[in-house]
Amino acid sequence: MAERPLSPHLSVYRMHRYTLLTSILNRITGLVLAAGLLLLVYWLMAAASGPLAYARAQAVLGLWVCKAVFLALLAAFSYHLCAGVRHLVWDSGRGLEREQSRLSAYAVLGASVVLFVGLACWMFQRGAL
Repeated sequence: MAERPLSPHLSVYRMHRYTLLTSILNRITGLVLAAGLLLLVYWLMAAASGPLAYARAQAVLGLWVCKAVFLALLAAFSYHLCAGVRHLVWDSGRGLEREQSRLSAYAVLGASVVLFVGLACWMFQRGAL
């Protein structure tokens, strides 16, 4: 039987570290956000179960450990949102050249940090953190 051609191997593509890093971070933050949905479901179930269950959930979710998890989720959300906008731009066929891709990787990192700091400050002022 003749050898069938294999799918293109990773060595065919000339990916650079910043492209790989931003792609991997986008996938990881997506997984973190999906896991964070469990906290949202817990909070919603407690809210739907009555005042006693909601008060217990508020006590648990108000712990410093949960607040640290919320900060991590906020950072993941900020990065994932900015990287998603980058991918939408790529889907339009723009920004695919090497230098444009490098600059957009730095722009994603910078924008996600600014968004995270802004949201964290806003939440801290409102007493959510």
